[in-house]
Amino acid sequence: MRRREILGAVLLLPLESLAQTCGVITPRQTEGPFFKTDSPLRTSLVEAGSKAPRLVVVGTVLSPQCKPVPNALLDFWHADEQGEYDNRAFRYRGHQHADAQGRFRLETIVPAEYPGRARHIHVKVQAPGKRILTTQLYFSGDASNRRDGLYRSELEMKKGKGSEASFDFVVEA
Repeated sequence: MRRREILGAVLLLPLESLAQTCGVITPRQTEGPFFKTDSPLRTSLVEAGSKAPRLVVVGTVLSPQCKPVPNALLDFWHADEQGEYDNRAFRYRGHQHADAQGRFRLETIVPAEYPGRARHIHVKVQAPGKRILTTQLYFSGDASNRRDGLYRSELEMKKGKGSEASFDFVVEA
C-alpha cells in the first residue's frame, strides 16, 4: 500500500492503482467550439441562483513519473443547467492553479446534456512552461456515455462520497 494525501485526507492506495494513473499521458480530446480565453481565476463555478445538483471535482496533476506537478494551470468550462454554453460572459468557466502538491479542487454543478453529447466537463491542463493538454471529463455510469462518439472510459471521473468525483491528470512535465 502507498500513502497518498488528497486535500488533507490520507488515502491508502494499492501500488497498482497509482501505477495505472501514471506513466501514460491523459488522452487528449477536442476543445470543441465553446472555449474562451481569459477565463476568471476561481475555484468555484457555482452561479448564484443555480438549483442544479452540486459537484466537487478533486484530483492531482502528475508527471508521467508519478510526481506532483506544482502550480499546474487548469482551465475548466462546461454547459449550464439547460445544456447551453455561455459565449458572452464566463458562466461555468474559470481557471485555477494546482497547489504545491499538484492538487486541485473545483466546485461546480452537474452540467446538463445537450443533443449528441454525453454530460462532460472540458479542461485544459498545463504544467508550467509545457504543452497544454486539452481533454474532457465524463461522468461514471452516465447512460449517455454509450451514444457519444467522443466518450472514452479512461476519461471518466471516479465517484466519491456525496457530490464528490475525482480525476488525476498526467501531463508532460
